[in-house]
Amino acid sequence: MSASIGAIRLTEKAARAAAAVKADDIVAIDVSRQIPFADVFLLASGSNERQVLAIAERIEEELGRGGDRAVRKEGARAGRWVLLDFNEIIVHVFHQEERAYYSLERLWKDGAVVPLPADL
Repeated sequence: MSASIGAIRLTEKAARAAAAVKADDIVAIDVSRQIPFADVFLLASGSNERQVLAIAERIEEELGRGGDRAVRKEGARAGRWVLLDFNEIIVHVFHQEERAYYSLERLWKDGAVVPLPADL
């Protein structure tokens, strides 16, 4: 099984929202074969806590306009790693230091990279 068309579209919308507020290193990983509760992990980085929070807020706003609401949100107080769970996709917005430390790309290396729009 691979990520659904709906999950891919939601991922692209979230990636565009992150790019609009200058998120760095935006990557999407298809995790549908490894876990049953999501199709895609979207990873993005910010250079400071304020930017991490701004990226997460923009993603929530943009997806919310289309009726997609996060069912769970973690880490918004500290601004070091914000997790937004939209069921089909899970968004991880990291401070650059946390992203390097936790290295989710390495942990989920068995998942295929989901192509994102070239204009991000």
